[in-house]
Amino acid sequence: MKILTIALQKDGRLLAASYELIEAAKSLNGEISTAILADEASSLASELAARGGGRVLAVSHPELKHFNDEVYAKVLAHLIEKHRPDLVIGPASFYGKALVGRLAAVVGAPMASDITSIGLDGDSLVATRPSYGGSVVAEVTRNDVGGPFLVTLRMKIYPESKDGNGEVVEETVDNSVFENKTRVKELNVASSGAVNLTEADIIVSAGRGLKGAENLPMVKELADVLKGAFGASRAIVDAGWTEYANQVGQTGKTVNPKLYIAVGISGAIQHLVGMQSSKTIVAVNRDKDAPIFNIANYGIVGDAFEIVPALTNKFKAELAD
Repeated sequence: MKILTIALQKDGRLLAASYELIEAAKSLNGEISTAILADEASSLASELAARGGGRVLAVSHPELKHFNDEVYAKVLAHLIEKHRPDLVIGPASFYGKALVGRLAAVVGAPMASDITSIGLDGDSLVATRPSYGGSVVAEVTRNDVGGPFLVTLRMKIYPESKDGNGEVVEETVDNSVFENKTRVKELNVASSGAVNLTEADIIVSAGRGLKGAENLPMVKELADVLKGAFGASRAIVDAGWTEYANQVGQTGKTVNPKLYIAVGISGAIQHLVGMQSSKTIVAVNRDKDAPIFNIANYGIVGDAFEIVPALTNKFKAELAD
């Protein structure tokens, strides 16, 4: 089996999920290739090769400096046509979903989005993905072998590939590929914090129980002390307390950290869908009957305005030792 993973970069830095895709590919014991697109892709390709990326297909061009799903899809379609992979794996990030969806349309291939595992049943590829807000787990099977099967893999499911053998192959595509209707000239990004929400191992999220935007710094401080990311429920985003970029849930970001601390979040199903696969969930809420406690590994019933500062001070003391 030939497997192509799609590594994505931003500002010349590889998305951490790129290494998770390689680890997922390794589990299938196939022939692994990795595609990396950038204005100068060689150094990034070398990093991928050193961590198990197999045959790393590096495409360099000034138009690839910033993400453009129209251009990226055309380039990847060229690589797919040339190398004929059976499976193509991309990250289920905001950009990854946009790219792989377009790519599936360009190459006329089937696709499964936001999968949580990929495996083999005989000669058939089987992708597992949650549906209907996580209440159903569906298995999507690709039976025929007439072309590639495209998937986007939820981040933080597989560990990052740490090592392995690989080689860098410099690929070129026709300049006509870069003649498009859209062009990205620059990016102006409003950062939601030092740690990317979808890549974070630790997330501390705030909900309506914080009573007002003026109290969010208390939760952000706890996130900072833990070197984690700050998250939010839809309720406080809709209320204008914080930016949409921080929203976790069905209409926000789906996250899968090692530790998720929910402060003042009742646990509406729309929020649970986005974080219920977290490895460890800690809930802080004054309502002992709040639905969040049904999925929490640890629950603290009490006043967040007393508990959060106490946790922050305790972690500060522990981490200072």
